This record gives sequence, structure tokens and C-alpha cells, in this order.
Amino acid sequence: MEIMTNSKDVIKRLKEVKAEKNLSLDAIVSLLEQNGHFVSKSTLSRVFSDKSDDCSFRYEETILPLAHALLDVGNNEQYDDVDTLAFKSILRYKKDLIDDYRIQNEKLKEEIETIRDREKAKFAEKLEKETKHFNDSLSFMSKQIHLKDERIDMLLKTTTELMQTNNKLLSQLMDCPLRKCE
Repeated sequence: MEIMTNSKDVIKRLKEVKAEKNLSLDAIVSLLEQNGHFVSKSTLSRVFSDKSDDCSFRYEETILPLAHALLDVGNNEQYDDVDTLAFKSILRYKKDLIDDYRIQNEKLKEEIETIRDREKAKFAEKLEKETKHFNDSLSFMSKQIHLKDERIDMLLKTTTELMQTNNKLLSQLMDCPLRKCE
């Protein structure tokens, strides 16, 4: 029994089924639409072309819908040969894996979002604390500057008064009549 493990093997089998059933691209499009899948006719022509080995196709959007339409992957038929049964089981297994990975991916996205929200909250709380600390420090420094300004103003006023007093005293000393006596 040959096991198909890559897309090229699957496409090869799909080509064989298309040839066996003598299906046209329009008939395949019709089968796809009956199954609720839509693959463009140009994509189908690339899949079934001789050069399809050089192309890559999306498994979920192209190969899996084709397999469902051409092989009736969901059901094992009495007339299916061993290769076809193996192929169908591999496709079902891949579909189940994809579904599991999609569910895990969604859970991981939710976990990441939860962690992101938690980290944002921590950062916001830390930022708020640091902002409060900064504002408190800024307020304290502003008060200290204001106090120092008041002290400087008081010292300047006192110095000015002392200078005026000194000038008066110096004037009196210079004008003193006893100073000129010897």
C-alpha cells in the first residue's frame, strides 16, 4: 500500500480520479459548489495541468475541497480500493489535525490576549505609581524652590536695608563735625 504524505501525491491521485471519471473543469466546479466549496476555474486548471508539480497549493482552500468533491473523503465506499481508502483516511486525519491546530491557535490567541491585557494593566499601574511619585517629587521641589525664593527675597531685603543703614552711618560719619578736628 502506497501512503501519500505530500500534496504532490494527493494532486497526482486527484488527476487520476478526474481521468477515471472523465470529469471536466466545469463538472468539478459544480461538484465543489454542491459541497459548499468554491475554487476558481483558473486554480483548478493549474491543479490539473501537467506543470502542477512546480506549483504549490493551499491545502485547506484547494486540495481538501477537491478531495471531498472527487473522492467523497468523508465516506468509505464499498468499491474503494485500498489506495483510495488509505488516501481518504490520510485526508480525514489531516483535516482533523488542521481542526485541532485551529482550535489550539485560537486558544493561544486568547491566552496571548489575556497575557497582553495583564501586562498592560501592570504597566499602567506601574506608570501611574511612577507618575504619582514624579508629580509628588515635582510638587515638593516646587515648594522648596518657592521657600528658597522667599528666603532669598528676605535676605535681599535685609541686605538692602543694611546697605541703606550703612550708607546713612557712613554719611553721618563723613559729615560729622568732630571728624575734622585734630
